[in-house]
Amino acid sequence: MFLYSKGRFLGYKRAKRNQYESTALIQLENVNTKEETQFYAGKRVAYVYRAPSAKKDTKVRCIWGRITRPHGNSGVVRAKFRHNLPPRAMGSQIRVMLYPSNI
Repeated sequence: MFLYSKGRFLGYKRAKRNQYESTALIQLENVNTKEETQFYAGKRVAYVYRAPSAKKDTKVRCIWGRITRPHGNSGVVRAKFRHNLPPRAMGSQIRVMLYPSNI
């Protein structure tokens, strides 16, 4: 049993001409409706990646964030990260932690 489910970083919240890098759009695995996204509101998310140089004896690093609200009607959510996700992370996997629990 895992403490997280999977998601995919689609891109940034945007309009026709403006892009808001502070808000990331995440497609959650096996979530297809706005109602199903309510369970994930407030959950912690993590973007885990490998860096070229080691810090504290490891090349693995992490950017933490939190799911804020749904985006549209198809299971996509908005998330805010402590540091904005880099553009190279688009299309990569995001870990959606199943805590804090709101049940």
